[in-house]
Amino acid sequence: MPAERPVNAPHATDQDTPRTIVARPSTGDKIFRAILRASGWSVFVITGMILLLLILRASKAFSFRRFGFLTTQNWIIYDPQHFGIAAILPLGILIAVIAMIIAVPTGIAVALYISEYSPHALRKPLIAVIDLMAAIPSIIFGVWGLLFLEPRILGFDSWLGRHLGWIPVFSFRLSTSTASNYATSTFIAGVVVSLMVIPIVTSLSRQVFSQAPQGEREGAYALGATRWGMIRTVVLPFGRGGVIGACMLGLGRALGETIAVTLILSATFRFNFHVLETGGNSIASTIANEYASFPNAGSMGLSALMAAGLVLFGMTLIVNTLGAIVIGRSRSGLATG
Repeated sequence: MPAERPVNAPHATDQDTPRTIVARPSTGDKIFRAILRASGWSVFVITGMILLLLILRASKAFSFRRFGFLTTQNWIIYDPQHFGIAAILPLGILIAVIAMIIAVPTGIAVALYISEYSPHALRKPLIAVIDLMAAIPSIIFGVWGLLFLEPRILGFDSWLGRHLGWIPVFSFRLSTSTASNYATSTFIAGVVVSLMVIPIVTSLSRQVFSQAPQGEREGAYALGATRWGMIRTVVLPFGRGGVIGACMLGLGRALGETIAVTLILSATFRFNFHVLETGGNSIASTIANEYASFPNAGSMGLSALMAAGLVLFGMTLIVNTLGAIVIGRSRSGLATG
């Protein structure tokens, strides 16, 4: 005998649809949302205005030099006007690469220690120190690198030249190798810039590692994994996308560093991939050094600096955008979003 339906049970019909619950925002909520929306769009507006200004101001230099702007290693903005970024662009990239080689493993190691190994009482002070490093002005790093680090790292530079000179980037072309030949080099600038990148990589990587699912951690332990085994099979795969994004954001920071590189390097306009030798340059450093003289160089000198800035702006914008996309599409980015 079929079970009887309760008398008060509702009748199921084909027209039943979920009821939509609409929350009517208050006046304060509407104002708050409008402020947030305006703040978000202001980022795009400001970025677009900067890009438009650079394009307009750089058009004269691009029209004058055309493709030669990317292939010329000289920077002569007076008569004869012969300038280009063929030297300073790769030198700036080389400084950033040196910084990333040092900063990435260091930042990831520090992030793993803070999130997985450090005692609970020590974790908050370490996080505060990393955040404080990120807030230190770049000019402080530059002065510290010039007055403190450089005299003490010349011996290490000399050791690299003697023992690793068979590697092309560490080879020394000069006949005599003295301490002064190693000063104000691309390598020293890269080391200083790496100190400014480490907090970015560490902070973002730590946040990603800390979001690794607790259930998967406990599952790895239940299967007999050690702490390092759990980190290798759970934490690192979970945070891979976030770490890649953090490294790309750090690369954008390294490419755009100005003051520290300007203080340390002896500006040259010839590409030299021997990183231990004196001399180097970058687009940001060139703009800082040459901007004071542009009134005497006329409108073409200012346009040349704007053109160099436009190239740097485009590079950093692309790198940072790719980093944000990688973080957003990664498993760790979805978990923290």
